[in-house]
Amino acid sequence: QVQLVESGGGLVQAGDSLRLSCEASGRTFSGYVMGWFRQTPGTEREFVAGVLWSIGRTYYADSVKGRFTVSRVKNMVYLQMNNLRPEDTAVYYCGAVLWNKDHRKDTEYDYWGRGAQVTVSS
Repeated sequence: QVQLVESGGGLVQAGDSLRLSCEASGRTFSGYVMGWFRQTPGTEREFVAGVLWSIGRTYYADSVKGRFTVSRVKNMVYLQMNNLRPEDTAVYYCGAVLWNKDHRKDTEYDYWGRGAQVTVSS
């Protein structure tokens, strides 16, 4: 049974840092991109960052470039978030999509975690 389990969310102040973790289990993910998305009430999931499991190539949304870093170590996928802003407040989801699909489209993803809340106060 495939499982993606996020952890590390919380309440922080603007300018602070936070690291999200995603533990992946239940299958081999070597042919996948592990993506992070975020969602606020009434909006669609927004692509944040992704990492190609096999070689570690990374992808970022323009809104987080230079502030967020995605990485993978063994079966853990991390999202290091620095200089957080109130507009980063959202539920953050970890997902997995085959490498040859569009990793920026949430509809392409095969697996999802349940999400972790990140709240940034001003």
